[in-house]
Amino acid sequence: MVIEYGNRARNLPAPPNVVWRDLVEPRSEGVRPWLRLLPDESPPRVIESESPTLVVWSSLWTTRPDDQIVLELSPEDGGSSLRFRLLAHGDPPDDSKTGHIRRRINQLLFADLRFTYGQ
Repeated sequence: MVIEYGNRARNLPAPPNVVWRDLVEPRSEGVRPWLRLLPDESPPRVIESESPTLVVWSSLWTTRPDDQIVLELSPEDGGSSLRFRLLAHGDPPDDSKTGHIRRRINQLLFADLRFTYGQ
């Protein structure tokens, strides 16, 4: 059974093809590195991708190895709408862990990644 325990969308100033590339290669050390992980996190594997609308990551948390992060992109006012969905394959995390995971994904995507686009 798959349970969604997080879902949020926000706009980013870059077009979907640029954001998609950054999500498919999040550890790139190019001009705009952005994925800085905490000690309890590991780099995601790209499980699935469809340019420029979808990227599915493995979990960043070794304590939640079966979770997935679904990243959906669509054009929005010259930039992108980026939606993340957090999926648990089995039991969802407890409330404390859920809050931590949601905050970290928000930070990584809607602050750290956004800042690389000049905002």
